[in-house]
Amino acid sequence: MAKFDLDNYETVEERIARFYEAHPDGRIITENLTTPADRSVGTWVVKATVFLTEGEQAAELPKATGHAFEIDGQGMANKTAALENAETSAIGRCLANMAMSGNRGRVTRTEMEKVERGVTPTPPVDYVAKAEALASVDELRDLYNKAKAAGADAETLEKVKARGQSIGTRGSS
Repeated sequence: MAKFDLDNYETVEERIARFYEAHPDGRIITENLTTPADRSVGTWVVKATVFLTEGEQAAELPKATGHAFEIDGQGMANKTAALENAETSAIGRCLANMAMSGNRGRVTRTEMEKVERGVTPTPPVDYVAKAEALASVDELRDLYNKAKAAGADAETLEKVKARGQSIGTRGSS
């Protein structure tokens, strides 16, 4: 992994302070865009929108937007505050998108901390589709056990089990 010095990156807090100094009537609005599919893999997704004035907000004319994600449990802070970290990252990206990244570069320290942790979301596994592609009861038993260990819901487990039973029934007749 590449080595870098986190001290060379601006914090989102510094960026926010500069924003409000330059735009005292400005507004930073965040929105949790996390879907059930995102939550199934422990991910939070947040959008930040920045307005320079109350009038821009009323007219729904943002100066910039930014998005970010975090994963539960990835790094110390995300054990309890992944949503909050996603919000902070989204704000940092939003301010960078409106050219408030200063002379230290577009990326914030928060984003570089994510790089340092190696954060990557894992897509959800479609156990039912996998079950439909399998042709042996042994493979389906293995898939069922993996799905159960991964915390698949009862409906998914039942569908995998039913697929195994249908193959078992065909094989014995």
